[in-house]
This record gives sequence, structure tokens and C-alpha cells, in this order.
Amino acid sequence: MITATTPAIRLTPRVSLVIALAAFLGLVAFFWPFVVAPGKFGSNYAPPLIFGALLVLVLCVVLSEIAEGGISSKALAMLGVLSAVNAALRPLGAGTAGIETVFFVLVLAGRVYGPGFGFTLGCTSLFTSALITGGVGPWMPYQMFGCAFVGMLAGFLPRATGRREVLMLAVYGSLSGYLFGFLLNLSFWPFSLDPNSSIAYLPGLPFTEQWHRYLAFDLATSLGWDTGRAVTNFVCVVLAGPAVLTTFRRAARRARFRAPARFDRTAPARPTGTDADGL
Repeated sequence: MITATTPAIRLTPRVSLVIALAAFLGLVAFFWPFVVAPGKFGSNYAPPLIFGALLVLVLCVVLSEIAEGGISSKALAMLGVLSAVNAALRPLGAGTAGIETVFFVLVLAGRVYGPGFGFTLGCTSLFTSALITGGVGPWMPYQMFGCAFVGMLAGFLPRATGRREVLMLAVYGSLSGYLFGFLLNLSFWPFSLDPNSSIAYLPGLPFTEQWHRYLAFDLATSLGWDTGRAVTNFVCVVLAGPAVLTTFRRAARRARFRAPARFDRTAPARPTGTDADGL
């Protein structure tokens, strides 16, 4: 019987600890304007580049730990297929007016195949699509990490079935669209506006004032774009969610990702010195 979540990648305690540490480092990397002022490392653009490189290293460590913890050939094949699907879907939206077609597959796959699979799919999907669309740049590690957590958190959603499950996933997809934009804006906020602007980043301000400036910046510059992403996620999950969930769960039943190997000890031993036809 397939439950609401059928983990395709087993999260051992060690892998769970590594992901928890990665989450902490990821939050530090996203919130770097509140941690390190631009120019502190000799260049205004050094902090995001340094934290971007750190995210790449963290992602490599997490993915290697997941692979070592146990990822079967079937799960790897499913990961490759869905990464290719997401890479093909992303150019269809191309981010126009915030329309992104890559997130709803992440949400549904993370829901069915578990948080470890969702985390890995978020990384590989964005990496593959960036290579195809030419979107490689200092922002890519932040996008990979953001999508990794969108897929992972979908695997931790509470149990539900039927329409309630689809509605829950649609609401989560919508909220994750806003959260993704909110986090990604942090990576370039200090360089995007005139310092004299009332919503621009100013080094040395108290945290509360800096935070208020960023909230105003996000609302003024990104709310419409993020709303397009949130609406796209909601509509895609509501319309395609039931069919995609059924397809994913059918594939999980056939793949039997966690099925243990069984040997029939009652089968008679084949006589030695004979071929397959017993001659």
C-alpha cells in the first residue's frame, strides 16, 4: 500500500543532520546583508559571491551524503526523468510576469517521494535548466538552494487525502512562490537601488530599520512578480495535481523504492554439471 509519502531516498540520521546544518548555512547565505556589510571583503560584490560559493559546497556535501545514505538506481532514474521534465518546463514560463512552471512538479514530487528526493530534485532541476537556458550566474546557487527547500518542505507536509491534499499542496505551492521570491531578493538587494532611496540598503543601520527597509523594497519591487508565481503554482497544482499525484504514486508502486530483497529458500538447488535445460 502506498501512503501519502513514499520516500525514494532514505534520510539517515547523519543525512538529516547534514541537511539541518545546510539549512542553517543557507539562511545565513540568504540573509547576508544583515550579517556582513558590502565592501567588508574588499569589494561590494564579494559577500554574495563568497556565500554563493559556500552554497555550492554545502549542496555538494548534502548530495554526496544523500547518495551515500542510499539512493537506488530506480530513484536515480526517476530523479533524472523529473529533472529533465522540469528543465523542459521552465522555458515555457521563462519568468514572464512571474509565471514559473517549474515549482508545481517540485511540490508534487516532494510530496510523493519524500523530503530527501524533493531536496535533490530542486538542486538538479535548477542546475539543468540553467545550463539549457543560459541562466548560469552568481544567482544560480541561491536559486538551487531555494528550490531545494521548496521540494524538501513539501515532503514534510501533514497527511491528507483527496481534495484536501490537493488544496493543501496548492496553498503550499502558492506560499512557497512568495517565500522563494522573498529569499532571492535578499541576494541582490544591497546593489539594486540608489543608496539615497528610502528602501535601499544602508550599512550600519539597526536591524529593525534595515528589516523595515527590506520589507518595503520587497513589497514595492517584487510583490507583483511573486504573485504571478504564486498564482501559477496554485492553478497548476489544482488543475494537474490529481493526475500527476496518481501518476507519481503508480510509478512508486511499480518501482518499490524501499522494498527489501527477498530470497526464496524453499527453491530446489540446481544440480551441478547441467545446463539450463537439464541436459
